[in-house]
Amino acid sequence: MTAPGFALFDTAIGRCAIAWGARGIVSLQLPEADEDATRARVLRRFPEAREGLPPPDAVQAADEVRRLLDGEPRDLTAITLDMTGVPAFHRRVYELARSIRPGETLTYGEVAARLGDPGLSRAVGQALGRNPFAIIVPCHRVLAIGGKSGGFSAAGGVATKRRLLEIEGARGLDPTLPGL
Repeated sequence: MTAPGFALFDTAIGRCAIAWGARGIVSLQLPEADEDATRARVLRRFPEAREGLPPPDAVQAADEVRRLLDGEPRDLTAITLDMTGVPAFHRRVYELARSIRPGETLTYGEVAARLGDPGLSRAVGQALGRNPFAIIVPCHRVLAIGGKSGGFSAAGGVATKRRLLEIEGARGLDPTLPGL
């Protein structure tokens, strides 16, 4: 396998990173505290990755993410993801999460039920917490019961999750969720 490439790009919430391989996008990293921290996070996941000019499909994916974060309705489901090495259960969770439209949310339990076992809500949360395709696999659209955040592993935590949901026009969020 060829080493993935990656590039940083500006968005309304800060500098993100996109990583790609021969089979598609392998990672979308939300902004960390600064550009160096974002770059370091990509390199922790892909130590062999090289920063460089992205191919056209990665440029298009980054542009779609940028436009979504600017508040434009976007459908990111056409972005090709390389899920090689992603556990089978996680792939199922990510595929289901990709079907949640911008502005809509599901609970962890609803995702688990749609996967065929309502008792898997904790496993769903764990899979989403390891999501390497943030925003493209919209883990921010999965909430705990009652519109509570249920956590968010990106920099900024639940405040970032709420901001993403507000950008997309989601309704019914717990008003006590921190915002930015």
